[in-house]
Amino acid sequence: MKTAGVIGGGAWGTALALVCARAGLATTLYAREPEVVSAINETRENKTFLPGVVFDAPVRATGDLADLAAADLVLNVSPAQHLRSSLDAFRPHARAGVPMVLCSKGVEQGSLKLMTEVLNEGLPQASPAVLSGPSFAIDVARGLPTAVTLACPDEELGFHLAAALSLPTFRPYLATDMIGAEIGGSMKNVLAIACGVVEGRGLGRSAHAAVITRGFAEMTRMAVALGGEAETVAGLCGLGDLVLTCSSPQSRNMSVGLAMGGGQTLEQALAGKVSVAEGVASAPAVLALAGKLGVETPICAAVAAILAGEMQVDEAIAALLARPITTER
Repeated sequence: MKTAGVIGGGAWGTALALVCARAGLATTLYAREPEVVSAINETRENKTFLPGVVFDAPVRATGDLADLAAADLVLNVSPAQHLRSSLDAFRPHARAGVPMVLCSKGVEQGSLKLMTEVLNEGLPQASPAVLSGPSFAIDVARGLPTAVTLACPDEELGFHLAAALSLPTFRPYLATDMIGAEIGGSMKNVLAIACGVVEGRGLGRSAHAAVITRGFAEMTRMAVALGGEAETVAGLCGLGDLVLTCSSPQSRNMSVGLAMGGGQTLEQALAGKVSVAEGVASAPAVLALAGKLGVETPICAAVAAILAGEMQVDEAIAALLARPITTER
C-alpha cells in the first residue's frame, strides 16, 4: 500500500492523515470546508480544527472526493450521523474492493445501524475495517504514543492495513470482531457524558469509578447481544477507550457532561464547539437499539433522558441509585 485517502478534515481526520503520511503513504485529505483545504495546503496547519500542530509530513488537502479515487486505502472519518451521505458522495469514485477503514464512532439515528452496516448499504463493494481505541486527536497529531484496535474480518487485509499505518508511536492491534470494536466506540461517548455529569456535580471519584465500571457492563451486554465478543470490548476499543474518554475534560463528550452537571443546558454546553460530540447524537440511538435488543442500559438511558430534557440531572442520579438491588453482571 502506497497511497491513502482520508475523508473528513476535522481534528481526528487530520491526525490520521498525519499518521498515514508519517508512515510513508502519499496522503490526500478531503475536507468540506474550503478554508481548511487552503490552510493545510498553504500553511501546513489545520487552523480550524487542530490549531497549533504544524504538519511534519506531507499531506495534500482537497475539496474534491475524486482525488481519492486511486487511493490504496481510504479512512472515513466523517461524523457518524453523516457517514451515509459521505459514502453516497464517494460512491462514483470508489473502486471495487477498496479497503474502507471506518474511524467514526456511533449508531445511526433512525435506522439504528452500526457504521459497518451503513457502509454495507452505502458502498457494498468496499472491504470494511474499523479503527477504534483510546486516542485523542491532539496526542496522535503530536506523535505521542498511542495504541488502537484495527478490526477487519479479512485477516490478511487487516495485517496489510496495520502494517501500512503502523508507526513507532502508533500501534494497531489486530482483531476480526468489528461489532465489538464498534459498540465500544459508540457507547463510550455516551458514558463519557455520564462521567462528565458526575464530575460536574461534584459527586466524587468513587461515583466516577462506578459509572465507568457499570457502563462497561452495559457496553459488554450490548456487544454480545449484537453478536460481538466480550473479549474485544475488554480491549483497547472498549475498556481502553472508555477509560480515556471518561477521565479527561479534553474529551468532547465528557466536557458536555461537565457543563450540564454544572447546571448548563445542552445548548449552552455545545455553544462554541467546532468539533462534534458524537455521544449527544448517539445516546438516543443507543437507547433505542438497546430496547430493540432487550438489553438493560440504565446509565445510557439516564444520559439520553437528560439530553432530551426529560429528566433533570439530580432526578436521573436519584433514579439510578434507587434501582433494585441485584448481582454484579
